[in-house]
Amino acid sequence: MPARRHGLDDLDRAVLRLVAERPRSGLLEIARLLGVARGTVQARLDRMTADGVITGFGPALSPAALGHPVQAFTTLEVEQAAREYISATLEAIPELLEAYIVTGPGDVLCRIAGRDHEHLQQVIDLMLAIPGVRRSTTVIALSTVVPHRVLPLAGP
Repeated sequence: MPARRHGLDDLDRAVLRLVAERPRSGLLEIARLLGVARGTVQARLDRMTADGVITGFGPALSPAALGHPVQAFTTLEVEQAAREYISATLEAIPELLEAYIVTGPGDVLCRIAGRDHEHLQQVIDLMLAIPGVRRSTTVIALSTVVPHRVLPLAGP
């Protein structure tokens, strides 16, 4: 089994940047823009996928365009022994966009989306009804300053 390379080289970063900037471009177009063979681009993408650098190729979706324009961050305080059950139950809530176990006064930080404030309250009430969830604290997002991004971590 070949050893995995650690880190990205300039060609890897260029491939990632083009795939992110032009997600509908084919491999041949990306190869042409980079001045390399299509097989080289395919091999780089395959390796970065196998290494876990690339985690998906699906479209980025807008909660607002899907009818859920209001977003909030909810911190849940939970019974530690029930954390696994709570995590599995949270995953079944479609309005829950992401959740993280965190340090600090809360235990689970959730990003949720709703149709309106009333709907957000229904989602929060649903989370509070999960056995082992003690309480929640919620802040509503007013606007996005920096959207979710990872590409800058790949380097210059």
